[in-house]
Amino acid sequence: MKNKILILFFLLSASICFSQQKATWEDLSKVEFTEKYFSKYNEYFLHPKFLPSVKELEGKQITISGYFLNIDPRGKIYILSKGPMSSCFFCGQGGPETIVELQFTNKANFKTDDMVGITGILELNKDDVDHFNYILKGCKGKLIE
Repeated sequence: MKNKILILFFLLSASICFSQQKATWEDLSKVEFTEKYFSKYNEYFLHPKFLPSVKELEGKQITISGYFLNIDPRGKIYILSKGPMSSCFFCGQGGPETIVELQFTNKANFKTDDMVGITGILELNKDDVDHFNYILKGCKGKLIE
């Protein structure tokens, strides 16, 4: 009985350890964009086609490192960026695949341009132009020093 409990504990521990994946910005770059018209805004937006390697990450818990950006003066919109604020997507220094929307479990206590590691469940967003193409839900983060 003791051996069965030990084996069960080991298998459970292993599944928890391996259910989280480390992702890189190169992983998230596996997307192609075309312009698509959205009548809600009477505008064209870049519409993503996620390649299979990115689709495999959807719904999984991933960890990715980057620069923390707080772009909302009310402190409600947080972003993880491949580059710092001075060279991020909004400044024309990359595409939409270089940013991830962060939806934290608890309020984030990071400052703009802090280098952080963020863990959350990856959601791929193709059609809601009010959100980014990559969204991490239930985020937790840590400062990288």
